[in-house]
Amino acid sequence: MLVRSIVFLPLSFMLMLLSSPNGWAQPSQKETERTAELLATLLDAGRVVIERNQPLINDSRRGDKGFSPDVFERLVLDEFFHQAQIDLKTSSSSLPPHANDLLMRLLLASKEVVADAQFVINQRGIGYKNFIPATFGSQAARKFSKQSKVTIKQTTLDPRNLQNAPDVYEEMVLRRLARQPASTTAIIEWLNGGQLLRAMMPIYIQKIV
Repeated sequence: MLVRSIVFLPLSFMLMLLSSPNGWAQPSQKETERTAELLATLLDAGRVVIERNQPLINDSRRGDKGFSPDVFERLVLDEFFHQAQIDLKTSSSSLPPHANDLLMRLLLASKEVVADAQFVINQRGIGYKNFIPATFGSQAARKFSKQSKVTIKQTTLDPRNLQNAPDVYEEMVLRRLARQPASTTAIIEWLNGGQLLRAMMPIYIQKIV
């Protein structure tokens, strides 16, 4: 039987991302929405890399796994290019204003999470380390949110960590999505007269039970 669970990434963008003090012009709204999409893609790329390297991370026979922050960065940049067709290793004119700075901040926060986990990752004699995509994603999101004007939250209907529990609106959307065919289309909502963007990007995880 195929069981589907959903992880949701709501991102909130604050007014200071754009220069207009009287609200958002339409092009700026589109650029901000694109930046939200790219941030979600980069965080997902990190989750994908952590998932692919679970056999290595959980190898109890090895000490130093060679899964350093620099190795992680290289793999994430490759995965991000695969998903978004944007090479963050070179300057790109296709990025919206402020996007490159925010993406680099998120990449740095993600590398810091992997750096902090090196002792756990490289422990010999222990198999399952609980350094899984959900753990990585939550930690990277919190680090990034503290260092920027963007809030990233990773939530699901059945969170392991109550800090990631959905609010009433998020739970309503999650339950609605759970009843619909899978779609990666972002749910965009502008709040406070166009001063706050809430963009929710669903990630569907399929497990065979």
